[in-house]
Amino acid sequence: MNSNSQYLKSGLLGFITLLSITPSLSLAQSSPSKEEVRASLSKATEFMTTIVADHGGYAWVSSPDGQYSHGEGVAGNDRVWVQPPGTPAVGLAFLAAYDATRDSIHLNAAKKVGEVLMEGQLRSGGWGYSITFDPAERQKIPYRVGPGGSAESIPQTPEPGGWDVWKQGKYKTNKTLIDDDTTPCAIRFLCKLDKTLKFQDKRVHEAVDYALRSALAAQYPCGAWGHNYDCFPLTPIRETHYPIRKASYPESWDKKWPKSYQACYALNDRITLNMIETMLAAAETYDDDRFRKSAIRGGEFLLLSQMPEPQPAWAQQYDRHMQPVWERKFEPPAITGGESQDAIGTLMVLYRATGDKRFLQPIPRAIEYLKTCMRSDGRLARYYELKTNRPIYFTTDYEFTYDDRSIPDHYSFIVDSKIDKLQREFSKLTTDVERPKTVTGDPRKAASVIKSQTKAGAWLEPGFVRNLEGKKVVPEKGVVSSKTFIDNVDVLCRMLNDRKFFRSEVKD
Repeated sequence: MNSNSQYLKSGLLGFITLLSITPSLSLAQSSPSKEEVRASLSKATEFMTTIVADHGGYAWVSSPDGQYSHGEGVAGNDRVWVQPPGTPAVGLAFLAAYDATRDSIHLNAAKKVGEVLMEGQLRSGGWGYSITFDPAERQKIPYRVGPGGSAESIPQTPEPGGWDVWKQGKYKTNKTLIDDDTTPCAIRFLCKLDKTLKFQDKRVHEAVDYALRSALAAQYPCGAWGHNYDCFPLTPIRETHYPIRKASYPESWDKKWPKSYQACYALNDRITLNMIETMLAAAETYDDDRFRKSAIRGGEFLLLSQMPEPQPAWAQQYDRHMQPVWERKFEPPAITGGESQDAIGTLMVLYRATGDKRFLQPIPRAIEYLKTCMRSDGRLARYYELKTNRPIYFTTDYEFTYDDRSIPDHYSFIVDSKIDKLQREFSKLTTDVERPKTVTGDPRKAASVIKSQTKAGAWLEPGFVRNLEGKKVVPEKGVVSSKTFIDNVDVLCRMLNDRKFFRSEVKD
């Protein structure tokens, strides 16, 4: 519902229901007051910074006393997670709260996140999944601000550059990870922090500039990015070794994993897609054509990598000849239901940012093809066999199969369909004059978020956290989830940013 009057007209039952959801609110109100929303945000940030934070950074899940925490692995007291929903993702939530309130508590929290990321930036330019603050461990890792962290000590990527060099893993501790939005999210946070600080903090500006220069140089000639790189790419990757080609089908492929990682260009885990959107964010922040051109080149990769008929969608990963290849033992050369939908979404993002109609051209035939791939349950398989289009799955022993009755639960071999939503979004782009997007608040959600918050400012939920030995611990009161914090901050910020609420209140 969009206004107070709509709530008042919803009848006695709705009124009683609202009271049960938000008993702390006065009877005359149908949504939290501005002061209540701001107070909730302030309490949440204070709890995160004083109880949950480790050196100013965050993991994915923490115990309510801050003693234990984990991301994809154990965090402990001297490790924070970069991989979202870790440190930079939490930092973006702090900046959103600051934008909505101008309360300094949120900006101060974001500054601490910036300090953590600067302490954890690698000499290769970006970030690994986590950052350690253990002094002995830091001696082993080439952090940019650590021992030997000067620019003169940066190893240069030898010829021909790219994956054929980086896959050798010569500098394993210096590995910049684009995977899982790790480095891209850190870059987007630092861009936003730099702008919020009016570009006056020299250390922040230098850190994001360093990261962006490395990410630009790590982009392949065709416009894609790969999973990682382990030294600062001081020279461009050579097109002579990584030719710009359109996607094609391999003549044959082995149904058994070759026990090697063969992919140069990656859509898996949104690798190239996140970098495209990160470059768009950098272009907007700095009004710099280098980043805008980089994003456009990323979009041109999506045009090149769309497979030809009979399967005009995308693979998870491609070799340097632009053919689908194996990655991990459960990631075969195949057309992908998941990443193809993500690619369509990013093409529409690019069109909105550039107005270039080239980025809309692949979408109709991709959508029509994906409609033919629907399972009987209305979902999509993660993989479709090249040319035959048979759904591919893997057994719990990672054996290739066409049968979905015994698949591992650690990986999404079946994905939700977003085809109808993508179709509607595409139709709006091509048939309507798009209206500027407006922020919409949900008073019921906001009231529920405030009600579920503890007096200390935490949002606790059932779950487990891993102790220092990696064993699961189930706190009686629940755990603190960084993702839940981020989601709840978004709900509250939307309330403050939605102009139809609080219009009668005096603005700050």
